[in-house]
Parts: sequence; C-alpha cells; structure tokens
Amino acid sequence: MSNFPFLSVLTVAPLVGALVVAFLPRHRPELAKQVAFAWSLLVLVLSVVMWVSFNAGGDRFQFRESYSWIPNWGVSFTFAADGIALVMLMLIAVLVPLVILASWHDAESSKRSIPVYFALLLILESTMIGVFAAADVFLFYVFFEVMLVPMYFLIGSYGGHQRQYAAVKFFLYSLVGGLFMLAAVIGLWVVGGKTFDWQALSQVDISTGTERWLFLGFFLAFAIKAPFFPFHTWLPDAGGAAPAGAAALLVGVLDKVGTFGILRYCLPLFPEASKWFAPWALALGVIGIIYAALLAVGQNDLKRLVSYTSIAHFGFIGVGIFAFTTQAGTGAVLYMLNHGLATGLLFLVVGMLISRRGSALISDFGGAGKLVPVLAGVLFFAGLASLALPGTAPFISEFLVLIGTFTVNKPVAVIATVGIILAAAYVLWMVQRTTQGTLNPTLTEVDGMRRDLNLREKVVVAPLVALILLLGFYPKPVTDVINPAVQATMDDIGRTDPAPSVGGTVQEAGR
Repeated sequence: MSNFPFLSVLTVAPLVGALVVAFLPRHRPELAKQVAFAWSLLVLVLSVVMWVSFNAGGDRFQFRESYSWIPNWGVSFTFAADGIALVMLMLIAVLVPLVILASWHDAESSKRSIPVYFALLLILESTMIGVFAAADVFLFYVFFEVMLVPMYFLIGSYGGHQRQYAAVKFFLYSLVGGLFMLAAVIGLWVVGGKTFDWQALSQVDISTGTERWLFLGFFLAFAIKAPFFPFHTWLPDAGGAAPAGAAALLVGVLDKVGTFGILRYCLPLFPEASKWFAPWALALGVIGIIYAALLAVGQNDLKRLVSYTSIAHFGFIGVGIFAFTTQAGTGAVLYMLNHGLATGLLFLVVGMLISRRGSALISDFGGAGKLVPVLAGVLFFAGLASLALPGTAPFISEFLVLIGTFTVNKPVAVIATVGIILAAAYVLWMVQRTTQGTLNPTLTEVDGMRRDLNLREKVVVAPLVALILLLGFYPKPVTDVINPAVQATMDDIGRTDPAPSVGGTVQEAGR
C-alpha cells in the first residue's frame, strides 16, 4: 500500500462527496446527511490504512506524490506527509464524521438548504486535508486561502446571533494574513531559484535581512490563523456565532494550520530568523495564556468562553514551538492533537446543551445536571480534559511543553504555569454555574432540557472520551510518530536539547 496515492485521494474524496451531497434533492435531507456521513467514514478508513502504512523509522516525508501544474512558475501538485502532518490528518478524519453526526439537526432552524450545509462540511474537510498534505509552498497557500470559503458560509449562513459580522471578521482577518503570506511566498520564489518545492527551498541560503522579512510574512499569517495574541479577536466572535459542529472544526483543526505552518515553513525555511524572533514569539505566547484565561473567567456566553480557552491553549503551543527543544516541540504537536480532541468534545457538548436550552448564556442555566445528568457528566469530563487534568491527553502535552521549556527558559515556563491555575478557575466555575447548584426553575419549563443524551449523541461523544483517556495513559503510538519529525525540525534550525554542564547548570548545544 506504500505506493497508493493516499494524500491526493484523501484530498479529492471529500470534494467528490460534497458534490454528490449538494445535488441531492432538498426535500430529502436525511439522505444528504446519510451520504455525507458515509463519505466521511470512507475518508476515516483510508486515513487509518495510511496511518498503519506509515513507517515511523523511515523517511521524514512519506506518501510523496507530485503532478505538474504550472511548469513555467515551478508549481506542482506535490503532496507528502511527515509525522506532524500525519497526526493532523488523522485528527481531521476522526472529527469530521463525529461533527456530521452531532450536526444532524443544526441546519434545520436556518431555513437554508440542509444538503448544502453537509456539502460545506465535506468541502472544508477536503481543504483541511490539502493544507496539511501540501509539500509545495504555492499549493499550501492555495489551500490556506480556499479553506476560508466553506467556513465563511458555514458561519454566515448557518450560524447564530451576529453570524454575518462574525463571518466577515473571520474572513477579513484571515485574508489580510494571507496577503502577508502571498508577498512572502513571491519573495521566497524569487530568492529560492524560482521553485515552490519545499525540499528544494529548505536547502536555499538566504541573506539575513531577507530571511527575517520572509519569516515575518509567513509568521503574521500563521499568528492570525492560530490565533496568537494580539491577533486573536476574530476567534471569540467566529466561535460564538458558528454552529457547534463548525466551531469544533474551526477551533479543533482549522486554527492548527497556524501552528503547523510555523513548524513546517517558518522554522525549516528561515532557521536564523526563527531564532532571532523567538523571544518575541515566546512573549506573545505567555501573554496569550494569561490574557485569554482572564477573559475566559468573565464570559457569560458558553461558546465564547470555550473560544477564549483555546486562545490560552494556543499560547502553550506557541511556547512549546519556540522553546526549541524536542521535548517541548513534541509536547506542542501532541497539544495540537489533544486540544483538537478535548476542545472539539467541549464545543460539541456545549452545542448539545445550547440546542436544548435555546440559549448560550451561562446565566440561563444552573443546576442542569439534575435534568440531564449524563450530558452534564460529559461536559464535566470535557472541562477537566480542557484544564489538562492528569489522566487526560492534554495533561501529557502540557507537561511536555512546560518541562521542555523549563530546561531552557525558566521564567517563561513559570509564568505559563500560572495559566494552569487560571484554567481550573474558568472551567470549574463554568461547570458549577451551568450544571451544578440550585436548579434554575426556568429550565423545567423547557422541553429540551428534559432530554438527556440520545443514542446518536452518545456515539458522538464516546470515541472522543475514549481517545482522550487512552492518550492520557498511553500516548506512545502518537509520540513515536511525532518524535522523528520534531527532531528533524530541530535539526533544521541547528538546535539540540540542553545538557547538564559542570556545576549543575544547563547549557544548550548547537547555539
């Protein structure tokens, strides 16, 4: 199976499925849902086969394919996956079927085409796979921009309150970031010998000044996409307005393109500039952790609260990347996966609560656990995973980031640790105000609040709960895939892990 074109098939398959779903009769919405779900399961099966076929001890990039596209510009449809990309592709394959199941009735209240809603989810899956699989810089940029379109319509056409404002803000922020990247992509093509091939560009020697400007163009685009402080303000609006399933993909996967881009493009292609900008990036990460956590504490809207928690988590990922140790780097990549699972679960469960209550305001709940105990229990579990409770997958990620950062930058690690305390505050207070305490009398008057999780919803949450627990106790299958890619990235920028020196201090080799 090693010669099978996994990446091109995985990129095209959801797009074909979207076309089939979009042209199904509008008066048969159940058929559209069933076809979309079946198509997403096909992608999941292919992704599992690809995961099994991946050789963790083999070449850095595997499943490489290349097809000529625009020869005069040196552009080609080139796909390849290292361990980092493979993990993100598996996250997409797992989340999309669950999101489709969780979104079974989400489009019904919008009075818009239900088949188009599920077709947009499949188009989004296709573009997300493409952006992680691309090994041509221009192809990556195309997917980076096209990815905005389905999410824009998911938010603007099927979202909740202020959906148009949130959709436009999301699109404009991302578009501006994309323009910075486009300028850098063109500059890289000029200095790189008129090629967009990643492997060829990684061998190009770029002058110091030019490298810093090119790094900045890419980094700004990725910092907006992630988002890092102070480029984060679009996320609470978009996450708050988007349908719960779309929000789970937005925060669980789409935003990871930013941190993935830094690892795949900024660090290997601009190693000296990455080291020069690292103190600033670490500062933004730490500020984001504390700032977003404090804002999360004061939120009364459930989806906006979860969005702010994600900004704080991305601060941890940024710190892990720019600490430049394999431990912190592995923790950052693992955090990208685990955050997608935990926050994806949290968004989906919050969406289930909101659909029952008809309101996203925390003040409209109170004591809901007495009416929907199973749903309340899953919300509590998702919250504990989000705050990185030991035994859940995010704990492993956070621990690796902090301990890997502490060996080279103690102040950053110590300040970031404060974010863990704040996470406990905003998560536990949210759970307490929503499902615990005295029952809000108005909840008994809402028919939806008398329905606990049904079979479909249990099928949605069960795999995510199982994965969060499994990876919390046994992350080795994933770390074995991640570690070689992270080590190769550290080699690209000429960094090795710190080693104890005489006198018990720590010094870093390879500086």
